[in-house]
Amino acid sequence: MSPLHTFSARQIAQAVARREITVEAVVRAHLERIAALDPELHAWQFLDSRHALEQARELDRRGPGGPLAGVPVGVKDLLDTADQPTSYGSPIYAHHRPAVDAACVAGCRDAGALILGKTVTTEFATFKPGPTRNPHSTPQAPHTPGGSSSGSAAAVAAHMVPLAFGTQTAASIVRPAAFCGIVGYKPTHNLLPLAGVKSLSPSLDTVGGFARSVDDVALFIGALARLDLTPVVPRKPRVGLCRTPHWELADADARRAWNDAAQALKDAGAELVEVELPESWAGLAQAQIDIMNYEARSSFAAERREQAGGFSPAFAQVLAGGDAVDRERLFAAQELAVRLRAELETLFRLTDVLIAPSARGEAPAGLDSTGDPVFSRLWSLLGAPCVQVPVGTGSHGMPVGVTVVGPRWNDTQALGAALLLERSLA
Repeated sequence: MSPLHTFSARQIAQAVARREITVEAVVRAHLERIAALDPELHAWQFLDSRHALEQARELDRRGPGGPLAGVPVGVKDLLDTADQPTSYGSPIYAHHRPAVDAACVAGCRDAGALILGKTVTTEFATFKPGPTRNPHSTPQAPHTPGGSSSGSAAAVAAHMVPLAFGTQTAASIVRPAAFCGIVGYKPTHNLLPLAGVKSLSPSLDTVGGFARSVDDVALFIGALARLDLTPVVPRKPRVGLCRTPHWELADADARRAWNDAAQALKDAGAELVEVELPESWAGLAQAQIDIMNYEARSSFAAERREQAGGFSPAFAQVLAGGDAVDRERLFAAQELAVRLRAELETLFRLTDVLIAPSARGEAPAGLDSTGDPVFSRLWSLLGAPCVQVPVGTGSHGMPVGVTVVGPRWNDTQALGAALLLERSLA
């Protein structure tokens, strides 16, 4: 038998349900992996091994149940957990202990999963990096894992946990997944509840997840949404080749990954359709920034009034950016978003999905920045489901990937095309 830390989430759930393995054995295998790697990777914000094993034994006593039976899950430290501290990546909340779980965390427990621990997030899911290192780099030459779901992406990529929560307001699922060489799924906005998530921008914030396969991430989010999101490989999908308005920012590695993905889909039977976006789409990135900053100013009014000294300069700048958004600027950003959501729906009458760059290229060297979110801002603002699929490595041996974008409220279409791409690249 392969080491349990290499099992997929589906394999674990099925083996636990058949009582072929115990939840305790699964948890011990992942704790051993964490003990071996995390002193250098720093993916975990909080981990209590004793508590994790107690949970495992209790699940074994109760007997298997639920689609995620016995699966260890990492929870981004932006989501409330009643049995573990939740700091939101800020010293202001260093000793914070929520009274109840976030709704999606509670749903995870209801599905039979085990909450292993809390993974590192950037400060309030914005731009101040945490200590996490990309698992594909070395301590001597570290690269960022991306942000803000830094620890979750690194933990899944390093086989410390098969599933982990992420959230995305700009690029915080897609970009870390791309940099760490795993699958990241940002569902349609509002598919999963935001209750118990420290909100930055409610009209943009989206709960999603990380896994090492499309099947696993669909199983994960489907269990939480109580929907069957099982991806079905389409026979002859129409795939729109979308360079986005920011193609000039994509480096040679990102362009090569995009071209390789297109060719793999074509070889698998897809019909490729060139997509030319109108010039108005170039304004979506700034519109996303304006709406995010404006809403962040309101979301953090209490902390700003009482504890602003605990903010990093980077986060203070986000709130200051919100101060600069006046009525005309906000309304123009919202009007553009509404109009281009309608245009996107029209576009999906001609194609089933789009493929677009996930990031500008490989993960940047160093830990001072989490990378540029430019390629995901527009999809976050439009609320479309996105699945980041690894495509290989770039010129420095770091992962690169592409984003499969589907129509809003048709997540299975995006997941199915992502599964086709994953299999065609295998």
